[in-house]
Amino acid sequence: MISRNFKNVLVVSLGFLSLFTAYGGLQSLQSSLNAEEGMGVASLSVIYASIILSSMFLPPLMIKNLGCKWTIVAGMACYVSYSFGNLYPGWYTLIPTSVILGLGGSPLWSAKCTYLTISGNMQAAKESKKAPDVINQYFGIFFFIFQSSAVWGNLMSSLIFGQDTNITVISDEQLQTCGAGDCGLTITSNSTTSRPAQELVWTLVGCYIGVGLLAMLIVAVFLDNIDHEQTSRFRGNREPFCHTFLATFRLLRDWRLLTLIPLTMYSGFEQSFLSGEYTKNYVTCALGIHYVGFVMMCFGASNSVCSFLFGRLARYTGRGALFFFFFFLDTVIPPPLTLYGILFPAEKEAAFANYRMWESLGFVIAFAYSTFLCLEYKLYILLAVLLLTMVTYPVVEYHEYKNPTKAEDGGDYKEAIAMDNSKVYCQTQL
Repeated sequence: MISRNFKNVLVVSLGFLSLFTAYGGLQSLQSSLNAEEGMGVASLSVIYASIILSSMFLPPLMIKNLGCKWTIVAGMACYVSYSFGNLYPGWYTLIPTSVILGLGGSPLWSAKCTYLTISGNMQAAKESKKAPDVINQYFGIFFFIFQSSAVWGNLMSSLIFGQDTNITVISDEQLQTCGAGDCGLTITSNSTTSRPAQELVWTLVGCYIGVGLLAMLIVAVFLDNIDHEQTSRFRGNREPFCHTFLATFRLLRDWRLLTLIPLTMYSGFEQSFLSGEYTKNYVTCALGIHYVGFVMMCFGASNSVCSFLFGRLARYTGRGALFFFFFFLDTVIPPPLTLYGILFPAEKEAAFANYRMWESLGFVIAFAYSTFLCLEYKLYILLAVLLLTMVTYPVVEYHEYKNPTKAEDGGDYKEAIAMDNSKVYCQTQL
């Protein structure tokens, strides 16, 4: 029999897998599918600008009032709204739904990170293990399952768009403008970025809406409400709004979080380059929009496998060795989520909100200059931020090595473990 906490990790992972099968596929296609007047990239910019706004106050409020489980469900509903906006893409449909998605994005990820951290602490207390080791393992399992969403979402887009009978033949002249050699900033309408047949677009978006709704159903029915007691106590002894609102910013007084900002922003820079520039200028331009899915499938598959392997390897090598390994490869830097949960165990909601806020700022900056900078200069900016990260991150890692942060004492978790099953708030029984 698997443990209750491990079951919950699987439920969260499968829910996010289903949700981001839809959103990940749409995000990869925005710069190509809705290229007119830069509408697709603009919608992505609005999404991450809204995430910055929501990171300032929504995660602590929603998690402490609704609990992690129902915050996740509400955040997923915000993501599904963006899929509905893509049924009839336009400025009046994409921008409002982008705002809704952004407002729900930060609470969704903060609640997920908080939930996995609580589950890891509970399981560590139960098995008398080190909490960081169990948390790392749970995050590794989550990202192994979650990152595979890029495979399924992009497979759907490639198979459906591959049925288009009007696929444009790419000329040698156009190939000369693809990749880093392109500084036209826009691609003509008769190129391979032209939209597929409208019926195929509706079919794809309809499939994405379906798997998004499935994600909400999975979490609502099968995920245990493990922080029900804490949520009830918060409602009964509610903190002043200004105290909760400022929780994210108060954490900025900690120099460790300030030192992690370049690493977190680089994650945003890199992912925005992948979804906004790489797919358009390297894949769509040279191969066609129907190949975007196949290329991103390879990225998602390698990302998924590495998340699982390195999540387990971290207990033997430590975080530092893995980070530096990826720095020098400059491939896929593992999101430093586990690191935020370990460094700030008593302020998990505010810590993860900061992570989403600074990562989203990286997205917004990258999308903002994407319309007026040549691709060559965007690559230089990526390299500069990466080098800055290589300077600042080791400071935090060295301090943590010399002065390890104490995990939560586990008192609440041990009490929860000792409770009779009839007193455990959950939706399903193992």
